[in-house]
Amino acid sequence: MNTNPGSRVEDYLPPRPPVHGTVSARISPSGGLDVLSRNEVAMLHDVSASGLHGLLRRCALAVLTSGSESDDPRSTLDRYPDFDIQVLQQDRGIKLELRNAPAQAFVDGQIIRGINELLVAVVRDIVYASTSLAAGTFDLGDSVGVTHAVFEILRNARILKPHADPNLVVCWGGHSIARHEYDYSKLVGYQLGLRGLDICTGCGPGAMKGPMKGATIAHAKQRRRHNRYIGITEPGIIAAESPNPIVNHLVILPDIEKRLEAFVRIGHGIVVFPGGVGTAEEIFYLLGLMLHPDNAGQVLPLVLTGPRQSASYFEQIDRFLKLALGDAIGKYYQIIIDDPHAVAKAMSRGIDKVRERRLDTKDAFFFNWALNVPFAYQQPFRPTHEAMADLRLQRGRPPHELAADLRRAFSGIVAGNVKEEGLRAIERAGPYEIRGDAGIMSALDEMLRAFIAQHRMKLPGGKTYQPCYRIDAN
Repeated sequence: MNTNPGSRVEDYLPPRPPVHGTVSARISPSGGLDVLSRNEVAMLHDVSASGLHGLLRRCALAVLTSGSESDDPRSTLDRYPDFDIQVLQQDRGIKLELRNAPAQAFVDGQIIRGINELLVAVVRDIVYASTSLAAGTFDLGDSVGVTHAVFEILRNARILKPHADPNLVVCWGGHSIARHEYDYSKLVGYQLGLRGLDICTGCGPGAMKGPMKGATIAHAKQRRRHNRYIGITEPGIIAAESPNPIVNHLVILPDIEKRLEAFVRIGHGIVVFPGGVGTAEEIFYLLGLMLHPDNAGQVLPLVLTGPRQSASYFEQIDRFLKLALGDAIGKYYQIIIDDPHAVAKAMSRGIDKVRERRLDTKDAFFFNWALNVPFAYQQPFRPTHEAMADLRLQRGRPPHELAADLRRAFSGIVAGNVKEEGLRAIERAGPYEIRGDAGIMSALDEMLRAFIAQHRMKLPGGKTYQPCYRIDAN
């Protein structure tokens, strides 16, 4: 029996040429956004540095170019320099006016319904987070306040389901992966979907799209309705990783730290596919939390998996994790190579344990309140050259603290690779300098060189990758 969910129309037709035409239209938002206050509309119109219009324009353009594979957030703006979006207040609600929008978002003059819904999510989350911060609704001065903000944003987005058993698998992995890795992620998503599990990813292409693609086939076979394909992103990432077309619940968190917290608060298990520095950042974030003494009783299954051709990738990740954080780190994850069935079974068993743990501790199924996320993990890390040079990547520190700084190092490299602010900083002042223990730096340099050799860090237009960092052992 052929259970390969890879069969799709695109697999049998020649690639479609990119559509660079534009369309101007006035559309009615589809679901989830009925009215806005005059003050909220004014904020979305404000083109000043402190206004929201620039953010709205960038995020809306990312949604309208769903399927774009460029790593450079500036390239999309360069292709559509005349694009604009205006939110119009009318007696019966609001309208979205799109000017010179990408034609690929329309069919016969009508905007694609899924893209319409994602545009609503963009407006909703930008308005809610900004007005809540301005009104003092969110107290970001301590850990409890930050977690409350993450909860409120997710609740406002209607992501939290109070009357459902645990079934949400978070899938992490690279947006720029080989075809065989993408196909494998579909096979894993298919096996997860057959077991009634929903999928949450970073919303982009590659390993973020594959599991959703596979799960849609499995859910259809099981005649399962009301499936959730949740995409969680943040403003600095969405412009470089446009939402894939399967996402039916999009949430934009204000920054990468709140995005990461959202993943671990709502997920009941995590599967990691091959990726690059962004995937390494996510792994170190999660393992740093699991290493914290206050999280000793936490249950959150973690599986690292890929096709046979990617075995060396995970061997290298495993070696680096154990060198940096100690051999005991291996008890927090499984590595399963080339076996989608085994991955899905491991997730199902792990999620059963999550359910038992939540019942024993009387914790919610839809939001892991008991997980301790230290305030240091929640503070937005701005990867300036000074901040990157000041990271303490030294042996002898508590493992959860070292993991946190390693996460920040990878976050800085992500910024230097794909985020507009990071790209400009590298162009202005040269590569970041990353300093630390000689053994850790040597292993880090080896791993990053392997990522480059495996084409896991790319530049648009096929340009040769020039590292945005320099390793300095001390």
